[in-house]
Amino acid sequence: MPERFLVPDGVDAPWPDLVPDGLVAAVGDARTVALMNARAEQITGLCAEDVLGRDLLQALPLQDLGGESWWALTNPWAGLATRTGHRERLLVLPSGRELLVTARYNRSVRGGPVESVVLALRDAEGRRRAEAESAALLTAVAHELRSPLTGVKGFSSTLLRNWERFTDDQKRLMLETIEADAGRVTRLITELLDTSRIGAGRLTVHAQPLPVRPCLETEVERRVAAGTPREQFEVEVEDGVEVVWADPDRLAQVVTNLVDNALRHGRGLVRLTAQRSRWGGPPAVDLVVADDGDGIAPQHRELVFSRFWQGGAKHGTGLGLYLVRGLVAAHGGRVVVEDAAGGGALLRATFPDLDAPEAL
Repeated sequence: MPERFLVPDGVDAPWPDLVPDGLVAAVGDARTVALMNARAEQITGLCAEDVLGRDLLQALPLQDLGGESWWALTNPWAGLATRTGHRERLLVLPSGRELLVTARYNRSVRGGPVESVVLALRDAEGRRRAEAESAALLTAVAHELRSPLTGVKGFSSTLLRNWERFTDDQKRLMLETIEADAGRVTRLITELLDTSRIGAGRLTVHAQPLPVRPCLETEVERRVAAGTPREQFEVEVEDGVEVVWADPDRLAQVVTNLVDNALRHGRGLVRLTAQRSRWGGPPAVDLVVADDGDGIAPQHRELVFSRFWQGGAKHGTGLGLYLVRGLVAAHGGRVVVEDAAGGGALLRATFPDLDAPEAL
């Protein structure tokens, strides 16, 4: 057993089997496989009894994604004497199994011959899941972009070909539709850029005092202009709540995404409320958006703020609430999920009041 490796009391297992990654080791000029732990058997689908004692190159015929033999490309035993191994690579066995392989070339004398090669193996399932998530995001983004771009292309082509045949009212309607669709595309691109900034910790905001009621009513008017009935919205601003400290563009993004979520998961009525509150002691303003849907289960109330979470929705990129949390956090606040009074979900975004003496 290697020095400094302690097996816990009551654990009856060889030390290599306690390692979470697969381990394969080959020794000597004959490249004889001397070690293969249980995890390596699981990852490769090979039996240790069939591998031990064989030439590593034959027992584990790794290939790159182009089908070339990885051993022919790297040649650990006859390659450069300065090499100590290779970093993690995605390699494939003839069976089609994908492995993430890291190698260590061991020499007792610097520049001397390779005496053993140790491979660390990991299942490529995690990478496949990440690639699947990326593919799903690309599909969702392509779908979200295609619809407005189709409208822009269709109406602009129609206007160019038949300008004289339309009345001024018809032209205005088409141009307004083009403007609205272009706005959807711009918003999606902004969301993608902001997602990248939040992930990299580079999102910046420029907070200033903004009138609360106009911020909420502007969002409602935009929805009504887009065809949503006005009776689906209720706006309430408590007495004493006049301004909220926020970046104008970022605040509009927060309110828009919260209302999007409420319309998507509710049954019609959306309540927008501004309330006086406190955030860690200093005064703050809560912007609250509630719907009348089925609500959000307690076990999902943190998951909804993760990237790509859609919660059963059949459209959208799943970035809306992730952006909301990142944007509110950039203002020094927080956003939480609660139960709405009449059923449904309530999302509460808290913005510290930077003008209050206690906040200075």
